[in-house]
Amino acid sequence: MRSNRMKTKPNVSELKQTIMRAKKSFIFVGLFSFFINLLQLTSPLYMLQLYDRVMVSRSESTLWLLTLLVIVLFATMALLEMVRSRVLVRVGNKIDNLLSDRIFESIFKLANKMPGKASSMPLNDLTQIRQFMTGNGLFAFFDTPWMPIYIFVLFLFHPYFGYFAIFSGIVLGIFAVLNENTTKEKLAEANKLNRDSTVFVDSSLRNAEVIHAMGMQNNLKKIWQKKYFGFLNAQMIASDNAGFWANISKSCRVLFQSLILGLGGYLAIKAELSPGMMIAGSIIMGRALAPLDLMIASWKGFSNARSSYERLNGLLAEFPEDEKPMELPAPKGELLLESVVVVPPNAKQPSLKGISLHINKGDVVGVIGPSAAGKSSLARAMLGLWPLASGKVRLDVADISQWDKEKLGQHIGYLPQDIELFEGTISENICRFAEVDPIKVVEAAQISGVHEMILRLPEGYDTLIGQGGATLSGGQRQRIGLARALYGNPVLIVLDEPNSNLDDVGEAALVEAIKILKTKEITVILITHRPAILQVTNKLALMQQGLLQMYGNTAEVLQKLQQQANSQSAPKPQPSNVPQPQVVSLSKPSGELS
Repeated sequence: MRSNRMKTKPNVSELKQTIMRAKKSFIFVGLFSFFINLLQLTSPLYMLQLYDRVMVSRSESTLWLLTLLVIVLFATMALLEMVRSRVLVRVGNKIDNLLSDRIFESIFKLANKMPGKASSMPLNDLTQIRQFMTGNGLFAFFDTPWMPIYIFVLFLFHPYFGYFAIFSGIVLGIFAVLNENTTKEKLAEANKLNRDSTVFVDSSLRNAEVIHAMGMQNNLKKIWQKKYFGFLNAQMIASDNAGFWANISKSCRVLFQSLILGLGGYLAIKAELSPGMMIAGSIIMGRALAPLDLMIASWKGFSNARSSYERLNGLLAEFPEDEKPMELPAPKGELLLESVVVVPPNAKQPSLKGISLHINKGDVVGVIGPSAAGKSSLARAMLGLWPLASGKVRLDVADISQWDKEKLGQHIGYLPQDIELFEGTISENICRFAEVDPIKVVEAAQISGVHEMILRLPEGYDTLIGQGGATLSGGQRQRIGLARALYGNPVLIVLDEPNSNLDDVGEAALVEAIKILKTKEITVILITHRPAILQVTNKLALMQQGLLQMYGNTAEVLQKLQQQANSQSAPKPQPSNVPQPQVVSLSKPSGELS
């Protein structure tokens, strides 16, 4: 995380402001381009002197002197071009360094706000911009403004040369505009479809086992092919159009160079210029038109870089840089929810509807309820993962949004339903990829009851688990995920279905771990469907349809639930034509609480 956080000026996008931080470098590149374009006149002027002076005077000393001067000038030009190229490479790397962490942070914010739509493509967009800035295509934009230098020299040779160069430049400029108009829309469509197909494949790969097991691969392949072949078709049309105008532009440039020779021959016959001017004029004409020709040829790269710029600009604007809040004291674990309303990402209806809840430090709160009751939404709201439509979540009185996320994360433990482990060793996963502290790692593993299981693995804590923890069973991943949640003695731990993949031994270890946390007065939120684990809770919350139906001491809530179940199960006389009321069951068929 860089220390010199950048303040965005009003009405200036963060991306533009970052690029403008390299303004001095661009000024130097422009200055180098000026001298490089001046030195490009070396070759035609050398030809002019050879034809009009050396060939006439037949002076060898003049030839040697001119040749030596040309060598020095060309060496100077090569040095300037090398420096210009290196400056742009470093400018590209500087911009990448300034933006990469911001883009990385924004990707994760997007993933929290709109799950399924986030990918690593914005980092590829940054690479696209950097590659364009360090390629030859950008030189065309620096060289084009110096075209008047060449046209001025042509006017010095003869006004007809100057007017002909202006006409040729206008024609190639028209080709550049036509190239833009015929390729822009299709290139944008191709980029969008390419991104969509990439995101679709990435999401499918994360569920490869399900796809193979249920024979879904061909069906998903058809969806991918529709996106991918649409991308190929749009790119083909754009490339065909770009290639057409690039070839027309190149052919016209060669044609204009030849025609100016003809014009020069006519003027030489009329004795209005010399043969050397005729040859030099053709060379200068080619140099004057070269930037336009290169611009058209590299337009696809420019268009892709422009699209990448627009996407990054939108991403950074949607997720502006968080101002670093004042560091608060370490939290103690008291949690307060005030009329919390949450609308999940990509949803229209709230999953939590005015939840108010007070959890004291050291409470072990069980959260139960049927599916889609809002239990996982409650967990995400407590952790500040999902933005609130209204209400407040307070940790030790302070609004959870006032905490620095990196600092707060050191005091929080979270075990989600879908366990995600990362490529690396078991010890690295438990310590959350910070510097491995063996004492704390082993302590977390022992509390979660996974220490002995880890020791039985081939390399113990140094066992590499592969991406996503693919080498481990579901139960092993869940237990290591629990150890990660307990690492560093957090003050608030949220466990979402922590025993869904556990056997009896694993569940017994989980119960013992929660008992230890309870003795340490660590606040634990336990979301579960299984009633057996509720024995370790001291409070119980019942969720239904996004509402908090009951909250209180575990024994009292369970007693009320039992009374409700008994009253609903008692037979009541009903008229034969009146349908029986539907009984809402809070348990699964196996007898587990829902």
